[in-house]
Amino acid sequence: MADAGQLHDGGDFGLLSPAWAGTQVAALTGDQAFLQAMLDVELAWVRIQARVGLVPAALVEMVARAALAGNYDAASLAERAQQGGNPLIPLLADLRAAVAGESPEAAAAIHRGATSQDIVDTALLLMSQRAIAVIETDLRNAARALARMASEHRRTLMAARTLTQHSLPSTFGLKAAQWLAAVGESGEKLDDVTAALPLQWGGAAGTMAALTALADQRTAPADSCAAPADAQAAPADTRAALADKQERVDGGPLTWTSALAAELGLADPLAPWQTNRLPVTALGHALSDVLAAAGKIANDVLLLSRPEIAEVSEPLSASRGVSSAMPQKQNPVLSVLIRSAALAAPGHLAQLQAAAGAAIDERPDGSWHVEWQALRQLLRLAGGAAAKLAELADGLRIHTAALGTNLLLGGELLLSERIMLQVAPLLDDGTAGAGRKRIQAMVSSALADGAPALIDLLRDAVPRDVLSDQDLAALLDPSGYLGQNDTLIDRIDRRYSKWAQA
Repeated sequence: MADAGQLHDGGDFGLLSPAWAGTQVAALTGDQAFLQAMLDVELAWVRIQARVGLVPAALVEMVARAALAGNYDAASLAERAQQGGNPLIPLLADLRAAVAGESPEAAAAIHRGATSQDIVDTALLLMSQRAIAVIETDLRNAARALARMASEHRRTLMAARTLTQHSLPSTFGLKAAQWLAAVGESGEKLDDVTAALPLQWGGAAGTMAALTALADQRTAPADSCAAPADAQAAPADTRAALADKQERVDGGPLTWTSALAAELGLADPLAPWQTNRLPVTALGHALSDVLAAAGKIANDVLLLSRPEIAEVSEPLSASRGVSSAMPQKQNPVLSVLIRSAALAAPGHLAQLQAAAGAAIDERPDGSWHVEWQALRQLLRLAGGAAAKLAELADGLRIHTAALGTNLLLGGELLLSERIMLQVAPLLDDGTAGAGRKRIQAMVSSALADGAPALIDLLRDAVPRDVLSDQDLAALLDPSGYLGQNDTLIDRIDRRYSKWAQA
């Protein structure tokens, strides 16, 4: 057996993280994926420089050949990152070295006017965007399955449970629709946050000073597009309009960063946000909401699949859910892993919030660094949970017979709210509230072992000329006390059907 000194960590494959191990999102958030994202950002910036005339266009292809993650040793980069505090610094040295032999000018163009945080922040959000595309696909697949489930079981009666106890009649269709509502709402929020993920590009201190200097160097005095002298005497709003027009024509720093954002598919920020970490916390919250929505479904499935309840079962799989010691078991592993991911999420979100609240100066000292792993873990957990949720929702087995049997366990007591509303006034005998007390006494009596059933107590208490046997039976029919069941299912389905089909 190798001792600890001989072991080499070749990467985090998720051996202790089965909630996300082996998923598409795991691959899209690994070290190689992040390394490629940083290289993509550097290459995109060289492209923009060529587009605006800062460097010859021929240099782009030279950098592109070197900007492949497979060309670099991620383990070496990670080790050397300790010297500067982030992985971009050693990567930049290696990238420039790879290009310098062919073109010193191309090497000089790499990273010009940028700073490490520009690349790392932008690469993190670029990596997030790529991973979220997979998460959103899985969420939509789950939503479509839940919508079908809600429609198929809109009249499948079951007992609703509040604080672990039977409360009122409901339907499995409404439960599935509520699952759909949570998945759809969290998915829409994730869509909105992802669409707003911004480029970070402010230079060493967020002032864009180096980019401004590049713009000044590029524009020779003879070619200067300085505003006409008479513009200086114009009203303030007119001068502002002229300045804005000047910026667009001149192609200065703000125009360049807008072009870079478009090149990377990120939002164009109002300003550099290196110490305003709300883009990161917003993303963390959206991912946590996905995990909370998935976790609620998993919690319900775990409860309802217990053998003594047996109202649902996970999809059958020959290789999943097995026990190492008890061959009869079919463990609900999908739900177990979704639940584990949901339970882990709040800690990572709290880390992002704490980091945002501790940010200082024009680059945070440590609070910036601690975000990276927390954000990656949230992406991985959400990716794992969404993939498993899609499979769970598509194959969940609903046992209607068990739902009906369990519904009957409460008997007429499940309709006690309806009885109180409709029968109590018949028993007031001229004293307001007297009927409620009599109904409560009947319910309490019916709960005792060996006591008469509530229907018999009601029959004895209410004359038939006031409440016929037929009306009493209808009163105690659970299918007649479902409130707005169908309307609620339809409203939820309409609200999220378009999103689920996108």
